[in-house]
Formats: sequence, structure tokens, C-alpha cells
Amino acid sequence: MSAPLLEVEDLVVEFKTPSGWVRAVDGVSWDVSPSEIHAVVGESGSGKSVTALSILRLLPMPPARIAQGAIRFHGTDLLAADERTIQAVRGGRIGMVFQEPMTSLNPVLTIGRQLTEGLREHRKLDRRAAQARAVELLEMVGISEPERRLKQYPHHLSGGMRQRVMIAIALSCDPELIIADEPTTALDVTIQAQILELMQDLCRRLGVALVVITHNLGIVARYADRVTVMYAGGVVEEGTADAVYHRSAHPYTLGLLNSVPRLDRPRGLPLEPIPGNPPDILDRPPGCQFQPRCGFALPHCRQSAPPLQRIEAASGPNLPSHRSACFESEALLADAVS
Repeated sequence: MSAPLLEVEDLVVEFKTPSGWVRAVDGVSWDVSPSEIHAVVGESGSGKSVTALSILRLLPMPPARIAQGAIRFHGTDLLAADERTIQAVRGGRIGMVFQEPMTSLNPVLTIGRQLTEGLREHRKLDRRAAQARAVELLEMVGISEPERRLKQYPHHLSGGMRQRVMIAIALSCDPELIIADEPTTALDVTIQAQILELMQDLCRRLGVALVVITHNLGIVARYADRVTVMYAGGVVEEGTADAVYHRSAHPYTLGLLNSVPRLDRPRGLPLEPIPGNPPDILDRPPGCQFQPRCGFALPHCRQSAPPLQRIEAASGPNLPSHRSACFESEALLADAVS
């Protein structure tokens, strides 16, 4: 098995508030293999985007601080790297697609100016070569009349076209990894599918690894190779997409799946939302962070937090990469298999 391209290890990120330091990411660890599509899933406030921004050191410090952990890209710790090294990685070797393209793109600069900036900075292309590459990139992401689009501004384009421009910018310098932070949030369901299909196709064709940050477990079912599920700043389950979707071993993952509309369910059957709300990170409950909302919670869940560990299934194959942070994981998995 090849070495991971990116490794996030025991990451702790805190923010300074009037009430003191608040821990938004609490000991998160996951990795990405070359050419892999890895989905990081969880509700708003689970720490997904903070983790993604920490990789490229895009968090404002202060008020943020990385209190613990390491983020290694090709074995180099990006948290300990100097500014010149991290600037070469941003856009050059790791591309980023942000949540809302209308606010991520500069409204007073043309599409062409924004698309060629990285090419001239990282690839040292002259103006003519950068323009030619920009046209090629817009064609690659399915935008018609690319020469004309280069002269337009973001407000001239639809939401789906703006997101395609963001993907083109992320791909412009031939990166090894793209991080897409909620790339389909502001789009309708038809355009969501088109964007995800496009990203999957380009990454497979170009051999680029992809990390998709999303709150919707349903939209990445057919695209991801592996899935990491986050809740309240920590990882609660991780494994192959097949394992997480078909052999879920954490009540939170089950709750996310049960709240997604499915065609294989009887018509008119109501969805099953997860009761309650995520914990207040200023006043975290003791023990398992999910236990106040969990229908499987036992007394000891309120006293100690379960570690993220490999699941030993009573029936069905054991998968070394399938891990869950739940005392009842094996019982849940046995019920699912039976």
C-alpha cells in the first residue's frame, strides 16, 4: 500500500473568545491516499471546514491557534513549514475550492485575471501562455465560449458556472490534491450532481486526490472511496464508503443516513431526524459528545468518551480501516448484518 499523500494527525484547533479558549477541532486524525476521493461529513459546527482551512494555514491567527497535532504532505509537516514553503503548496500542489464562489471570487477582477494569477505565480508562465492555459481549463470544466468568459466578471455567471471556474482555478497548476469545502451548498440538486460528476471525472482522469467536505452524507455516496464522519470537533467513524454506508457502526452515522430521502423506502414514510442539537462547545457534556441525542446511550457513555478504534465484527468480514468511536459499535454492526 502506498504512503498517504496527506496525513492529519491528532489535530487540535482552538479559538479565543471572551469566555476563554474554545476547542473547535479536538484530536482529529485522518489521511488521504494518492488519487483517492475522501469525503469528510458532518453537521454544521462539527469542525470540518476548520480542519480543511488548517491544512493550508488559512485560519486567522489570532483568534485561532493550532494547539496540537501535525499535518504532513508528502511527509513534510505543513504546520512547521516556513511561509515560502506553504505559499508554494497553496494553489501549486494543493488546490482549494471554497464554499460560496460568489464571495470567493473577487467581484472587481475578471475571470481571466483570477484564473491566470496562479499560473503566473506558480508556473511562471508569460501572459500569452497563461491565457492559453486558462482557455484550456475553462473548456475542461465544461464552460462554453471560454475566450469570452475570460473577459467577464463573476456576477455575469450563474452559480454553477462560478463553481466550475473555482474548480478550474484549483486545477490550474496541476495539483496533487484538491480540497473542496462544501462545493455544492448553494446549488440546486441538478447542478450539485453535475459538479460532483465533473470533479470525480477530472480527478480520476488527471490522477488528483480529492477531499470533499460536506454536511450531506447522501450526495457523496456514489463518489467517495472513503468517508470520515465528524461530530462536535472529533471523528466518530471512518472507513470505506461501502462500510460506512452499508455497515454503519456509530449512532450518529445511522442518524445521518436515516435523515436522507431514499428511493428504496416505502412512499410516504417520514424521515427520521436526529433529535436535539449539537453540544455547546463552550459547555461540553462529559463522556461521549453524542450521548444526549443517542438512542443507544448507556450509563457509562455519560461518564467516559469512547476511543476511535477498529471494529471487530461478530459476523461479516473485519475491515482494518473501519473504525468507530462508540462503545456499542459491534452490537450496532451485528444488528445491521443480521
